Amino acid sequence: MSNKNEHFSEIHRKNMEAAMRLAQLSIDNSQRIMSLQSELARELFQSSVDNAKSHTGVGAPQDIMSLRTQYAQETAQKMMETAQRIAEVGNEARTEFSRLITEQLASGSQDLMEAFQSFFKTLPGQNANMLESMQQAMATANSAFEQIAKVSGAPFAAKKK
Repeated sequence: MSNKNEHFSEIHRKNMEAAMRLAQLSIDNSQRIMSLQSELARELFQSSVDNAKSHTGVGAPQDIMSLRTQYAQETAQKMMETAQRIAEVGNEARTEFSRLITEQLASGSQDLMEAFQSFFKTLPGQNANMLESMQQAMATANSAFEQIAKVSGAPFAAKKK
C-alpha cells in the first residue's frame, strides 16, 4: 500500500513542479511586458519634452504643424513597435505553455497509467478489460489534446514567419 501512495505522491510532486514552472513562465512574461510598457512610457515622455522644447524656438505656424506631425508619426511608430514586441512575447508564451502542458500530460498520463496498472494488479478478480478501457481512454484524451495543441499553435507559428 505504501508503494502505491509513494507513486501517487510522486505524480502529485511532478504536477506541482509543472504548475510552478507554468506560474514562473507567466510571471516572467508579465515582467517582460511591463518592462516594454515602461520603456515606451519613458520614451514617449522624453519625446514629449523634446517636442515641447522644439516648439519654443519656432514661430511660423507651418513649422509648428510640421513638428506636431513629426511628433505624432514618431509616437505612432513607437507604439506600433511596442505592440508588436508585446504580441511576440504573447506568442512565445503561448508556444511555451503549450509545450509544457503537452510535456506534462505525456509524462503525467504515463505515470498515472503505471499507477493504475499497479492498483489493478492488486485487486481480486480479472481486471484486464477495465485496465484496457482505461488505457484507451487515456490514449484518446492524449490524442485529442495533441490535435488541439497543433490546431491552436498553427496560426501563431504562421504569424511568426
